[in-house]
Amino acid sequence: MAGDPLRELQARLKAFARARDWEQFHSPKNLAMALVVEAAELVEHFQWLTEEQSGNLPPDKLAEVELELADIFIYLLRLTEELGVDLRAAAERKIAINEERYPADKVRGSARKYDEY
Repeated sequence: MAGDPLRELQARLKAFARARDWEQFHSPKNLAMALVVEAAELVEHFQWLTEEQSGNLPPDKLAEVELELADIFIYLLRLTEELGVDLRAAAERKIAINEERYPADKVRGSARKYDEY
């Protein structure tokens, strides 16, 4: 675990939950639901903004968005720990799958899904 920032953060989050006797509430189902709720709270900050506005948030709004992103990240890390998922390895696998599904020479500049070309 030493030297792995994600695992160190997971350990800190687990200790935080344990100190408050919250582990009883951190089932995969509950963590997944909490993650979705936080994602919805993130989306609220962008609702009704133009593309330009969404890319140029004022500092106070950006600070709020950062906290929502942190909530999402925290729940995601707790969920991966509860399920025993190595998030870094899973991301590497998914990137490799996407590289095969979406070859740059076929999809450059296109938003089509891999089964549409």
